[in-house]
Amino acid sequence: MVAVHLINGPNLNLLGRREPATYGATTLAQLEERMVGLAHDKGVQLTCHQSNIEGELVTLVQQAGLAGEGVIINAGAYTHTSIALRDAIKGADTLAIEVHISNVHAREEFRHHSFMAPVCAGVIAGFGTRSYELALDAIIPLLQARASRAG
Repeated sequence: MVAVHLINGPNLNLLGRREPATYGATTLAQLEERMVGLAHDKGVQLTCHQSNIEGELVTLVQQAGLAGEGVIINAGAYTHTSIALRDAIKGADTLAIEVHISNVHAREEFRHHSFMAPVCAGVIAGFGTRSYELALDAIIPLLQARASRAG
């Protein structure tokens, strides 16, 4: 069975309350519940995590990568600042897709650069919480292909 970790970084625990004009009204709990249901329907085991602490996110990425499991990650502001997350993805050979609810390229200049994007399989941004669904659809065949090459 394909296993995927949905990892959300700092301030994403405030979804539904924080800047709803930018991030929408869906709460993190609602998003996670929807994603777990979608994953189940696709035969995928999805585990959800959220942390405001960079080191915890690094550990989650490493554990998933070392186990051969995929990662859908919205690292929030750490996207633009964390070399540690970039190194965790690369170092553990983690198959990861970076997601953003908003179109970060249409926002402040500092949000235009991602340290993680060069080591991720892809980046999906600007589709609201649907970005997560698109990432799930994208990561499943990538993980299946990786598993068949290793098997």
